[in-house]
Amino acid sequence: MTSLSNAGAAVAALREELTGPVFTPDSPGYDEARAVHNAMIDRRPAVIARCADADDVVRSVRFGRELGLPVAVRGGGHSVSGQALNDGGLVIDLRLMDDVTVDPAAEAVRVGGGATMSRLDRATQPHGLATTGGRVSTTGVGGFVLGGGSGWLDRCFGLAVDNLLGVELVTADASRVHASADENPELFWGLHGGGGNFGIATALTLKLHELPEFSLALLMYRPEFGRDAVRTFRDVVEPGPVEASGGVVHHIAPPEEFVPPHLVGDLVCTVVLTYAGGEADLRKLAQPLLALPHEAEIVGTLPYAEFQCMLDDPPGLRNYWSAEYLTGLPDELVDVYCARAASLPARTGTQHTLFPQGGAIADGPADYPVPFRDAPWAVHPFGVWEDPADDERCVRWVRDVRADVRPWSTGAVYLNFIGDEGADRVAAGLGAGNTGRLRELKRRYDPDNVFRFNHNIPPG
Repeated sequence: MTSLSNAGAAVAALREELTGPVFTPDSPGYDEARAVHNAMIDRRPAVIARCADADDVVRSVRFGRELGLPVAVRGGGHSVSGQALNDGGLVIDLRLMDDVTVDPAAEAVRVGGGATMSRLDRATQPHGLATTGGRVSTTGVGGFVLGGGSGWLDRCFGLAVDNLLGVELVTADASRVHASADENPELFWGLHGGGGNFGIATALTLKLHELPEFSLALLMYRPEFGRDAVRTFRDVVEPGPVEASGGVVHHIAPPEEFVPPHLVGDLVCTVVLTYAGGEADLRKLAQPLLALPHEAEIVGTLPYAEFQCMLDDPPGLRNYWSAEYLTGLPDELVDVYCARAASLPARTGTQHTLFPQGGAIADGPADYPVPFRDAPWAVHPFGVWEDPADDERCVRWVRDVRADVRPWSTGAVYLNFIGDEGADRVAAGLGAGNTGRLRELKRRYDPDNVFRFNHNIPPG
């Protein structure tokens, strides 16, 4: 490996070659450039190459390979384990590559590798079109999709990866490759859940669906009514239309406009019932939930892109999350889930989340490496806090949630919902039966494991 201290000329040459800026530790803006969503992550890359186009990505990969630098790739910067950063290596930052081009006639959209969900949703909304996105607007589209892609619309439109039509990649040897069902189909298969293991996605093409209206019912209950609320939500969604989705979250009520002042700072159970359609149908569906004693409600239609921004988690807080995918949601499990809410770490933004799957998720292609699609429910403990003194108790609480529900776990997991939990959990997120096939792809496209800051598939 070439010492970066002796590579000043190479860095200077990279600055000359790239359209976008290059940051080193002595550059103005370096600390801002290395900040990611999770404040627990504090790493100092030697070089951050903020690429403006695919040619910049090619040049940056060559630079990293020539100097023997570890290479991380940044899109949205949302991974809980900080996969977008490394210490002493190269970060290829895609955030300038955020163009979104909608083709309404083809019902397709081409998305730059650095675009966030908000950019995608706001571009498609004027056309009455949408595709499955995440549950917050600041998530990077590339990592979200290639990791599987679960969101508010997945019961209706399938997982995000089920809507993938093509990917433009820069591979570890700095080659530009296109993958689709017709072109490099084996690579295309691996990109359906294999994440960033095979190259840097500089653009993705996604299928769009008609979404002329979007509605939601947001209802806030006191925790003593949590069991009834969860069971009722289950009984509404499970037999309901695929247009219905949403989730349940126990959390500390924040000082927001829609929260009654007497609830602020207290534990509450919030049910969000989403509907890919109009308010009248939503209200019929939500009637059993509305009939339960509740403290606050929002029911109505709103633009989907606006809803996507409603539940954004602010950057700069400390985060630790995980997930378990469940065989079902029997009453006994509802009781276990609600009982754990009582120990939710106070004075934090931690969320105890439960959401449905089924519908188009379960009906999607069975051979992709996304083995969690068969689970009808998932629990997603989402630790968020500000004070480092709370690190131990918040992380422990997330792990306790997983332990509680493990008797009902399918064993599979959505990798975008977890951090660094070891090789066994990576295998659980890709499917044990897919390991050999994925490793063969890794050996073909990245035999030196250049792209290893991810849920890694080792080539050996």
